[in-house]
Amino acid sequence: MACEFPSENITIGELRDILEESKTVAIVGLSPKPEKDSNRVAKYLQQNGYKIYPIYPKEETILGEKVYRSLSEIEDDIDIVNIFRKPEIVASVVDEAIEKKNIKTIWTQLGIVNNEAIKRAKDAGFKTVQNHCTKIEHQKLQEG
Repeated sequence: MACEFPSENITIGELRDILEESKTVAIVGLSPKPEKDSNRVAKYLQQNGYKIYPIYPKEETILGEKVYRSLSEIEDDIDIVNIFRKPEIVASVVDEAIEKKNIKTIWTQLGIVNNEAIKRAKDAGFKTVQNHCTKIEHQKLQEG
Protein backbone atom coordinates (compact mmCIF):
# COMPACT_ATOMS: atom_id res chain seq x y z
CA MET A 1 0.00 0.00 0.00
CA ALA A 2 1.38 3.42 -0.93
CA CYS A 3 1.91 5.99 1.77
CA GLU A 4 -1.30 7.99 2.21
CA PHE A 5 -2.16 11.35 3.69
CA PRO A 6 -5.33 11.53 5.78
CA SER A 7 -8.30 12.49 3.60
CA GLU A 8 -9.98 14.31 6.48
CA ASN A 9 -8.62 16.42 9.29
CA ILE A 10 -9.94 16.61 12.81
CA THR A 11 -10.20 19.84 14.77
CA ILE A 12 -8.45 20.49 18.06
CA GLY A 13 -11.88 20.78 19.67
CA GLU A 14 -12.92 17.36 18.38
CA LEU A 15 -9.66 15.81 19.65
CA ARG A 16 -10.18 17.44 23.05
CA ASP A 17 -13.77 16.17 23.25
CA ILE A 18 -12.73 12.60 22.42
CA LEU A 19 -9.92 12.58 24.97
CA GLU A 20 -11.99 14.25 27.70
CA GLU A 21 -15.04 12.02 27.20
CA SER A 22 -13.07 8.77 26.96
CA LYS A 23 -12.11 6.53 29.88
CA THR A 24 -11.20 3.24 28.19
CA VAL A 25 -8.63 2.58 25.45
CA ALA A 26 -8.00 -0.71 23.66
CA ILE A 27 -4.47 -0.57 22.28
CA VAL A 28 -4.01 -2.78 19.22
CA GLY A 29 -0.35 -3.72 18.91
CA LEU A 30 0.68 -2.84 22.49
CA SER A 31 4.23 -4.13 22.81
CA PRO A 32 5.49 -5.46 26.15
CA LYS A 33 8.83 -3.74 25.47
CA PRO A 34 9.18 -0.48 27.48
CA GLU A 35 11.25 1.17 24.73
CA LYS A 36 8.46 0.83 22.13
CA ASP A 37 6.17 3.79 21.41
CA SER A 38 3.03 1.73 22.00
CA ASN A 39 4.22 0.82 25.50
CA ARG A 40 5.23 4.39 26.38
CA VAL A 41 1.90 5.77 25.16
CA ALA A 42 -0.08 3.10 27.03
CA LYS A 43 1.84 3.74 30.25
CA TYR A 44 1.23 7.49 29.89
CA LEU A 45 -2.51 6.91 29.32
CA GLN A 46 -2.66 4.65 32.40
CA GLN A 47 -0.90 7.28 34.50
CA ASN A 48 -3.45 9.84 33.33
CA GLY A 49 -6.52 7.90 34.39
CA TYR A 50 -7.39 5.79 31.35
CA LYS A 51 -8.19 2.07 31.65
CA ILE A 52 -6.17 0.28 28.97
CA TYR A 53 -6.88 -3.03 27.25
CA PRO A 54 -3.72 -4.43 25.63
CA ILE A 55 -4.24 -6.33 22.37
CA TYR A 56 -1.19 -8.37 21.45
CA PRO A 57 -0.61 -11.91 20.09
CA LYS A 58 1.62 -12.97 23.02
CA GLU A 59 2.02 -12.28 26.75
CA GLU A 60 -0.53 -12.69 29.51
CA THR A 61 -0.15 -9.21 31.03
CA ILE A 62 1.34 -5.93 29.83
CA LEU A 63 1.64 -2.94 32.16
CA GLY A 64 -0.26 -4.96 34.77
CA GLU A 65 -3.30 -5.45 32.51
CA LYS A 66 -4.72 -8.68 31.07
CA VAL A 67 -3.73 -9.06 27.41
CA TYR A 68 -6.40 -9.82 24.81
CA ARG A 69 -5.78 -11.39 21.41
CA SER A 70 -8.51 -9.37 19.68
CA LEU A 71 -11.13 -6.67 20.23
CA SER A 72 -13.89 -9.26 20.23
CA GLU A 73 -12.49 -10.81 23.44
CA ILE A 74 -13.09 -7.59 25.39
CA GLU A 75 -16.55 -7.58 26.95
CA ASP A 76 -16.46 -4.00 28.26
CA ASP A 77 -17.42 -0.92 26.26
CA ILE A 78 -14.42 0.72 24.61
CA ASP A 79 -14.19 4.47 24.10
CA ILE A 80 -11.09 4.47 21.86
CA VAL A 81 -9.45 1.75 19.78
CA ASN A 82 -5.89 3.04 19.44
CA ILE A 83 -4.09 1.30 16.56
CA PHE A 84 -0.30 0.81 16.52
CA ARG A 85 -0.23 -1.55 13.53
CA LYS A 86 0.67 -1.14 9.86
CA PRO A 87 -1.88 0.71 7.69
CA GLU A 88 -2.96 -2.47 5.91
CA ILE A 89 -4.05 -3.98 9.27
CA VAL A 90 -6.40 -1.06 10.04
CA ALA A 91 -9.13 -2.48 7.78
CA SER A 92 -9.38 -5.74 9.75
CA VAL A 93 -9.45 -3.81 13.06
CA VAL A 94 -12.27 -1.62 11.69
CA ASP A 95 -14.18 -4.74 10.57
CA GLU A 96 -13.87 -6.19 14.06
CA ALA A 97 -14.96 -2.89 15.65
CA ILE A 98 -18.03 -2.73 13.41
CA GLU A 99 -19.01 -6.25 14.51
CA LYS A 100 -18.37 -5.47 18.17
CA LYS A 101 -20.46 -2.27 18.11
CA ASN A 102 -19.73 -1.02 21.67
CA ILE A 103 -16.83 1.20 20.54
CA LYS A 104 -16.93 4.97 20.05
CA THR A 105 -13.68 6.00 18.31
CA ILE A 106 -11.16 4.44 15.93
CA TRP A 107 -7.78 6.20 16.30
CA THR A 108 -4.59 5.48 14.34
CA GLN A 109 -1.26 6.63 15.69
CA LEU A 110 1.23 8.94 14.00
CA GLY A 111 2.26 7.67 10.58
CA ILE A 112 -0.66 5.25 10.27
CA VAL A 113 -3.17 6.18 7.57
CA ASN A 114 -5.76 4.03 5.82
CA ASN A 115 -8.38 6.36 4.33
CA GLU A 116 -10.58 3.58 2.96
CA ALA A 117 -10.83 1.78 6.33
CA ILE A 118 -11.39 5.03 8.22
CA LYS A 119 -14.16 6.02 5.82
CA ARG A 120 -15.88 2.68 6.51
CA ALA A 121 -15.52 3.30 10.25
CA LYS A 122 -16.96 6.80 9.92
CA ASP A 123 -19.83 5.51 7.75
CA ALA A 124 -20.55 2.92 10.48
CA GLY A 125 -20.95 5.73 13.03
CA PHE A 126 -17.56 5.81 14.74
CA LYS A 127 -15.62 8.97 15.51
CA THR A 128 -12.31 8.69 13.69
CA VAL A 129 -8.80 10.08 14.15
CA GLN A 130 -5.82 9.30 11.90
CA ASN A 131 -2.14 10.07 12.12
CA HIS A 132 -2.23 11.55 15.65
CA CYS A 133 -0.59 10.37 18.86
CA THR A 134 -2.93 10.03 21.85
CA LYS A 135 -0.10 10.91 24.26
CA ILE A 136 1.00 14.02 22.35
CA GLU A 137 -2.58 15.24 21.93
CA HIS A 138 -3.37 14.62 25.60
CA GLN A 139 -0.22 16.47 26.68
CA LYS A 140 -1.18 19.45 24.49
CA LEU A 141 -4.57 19.61 26.22
CA GLN A 142 -2.94 19.50 29.65
CA GLU A 143 -0.66 22.40 28.71
CA GLY A 144 -3.68 24.50 27.86
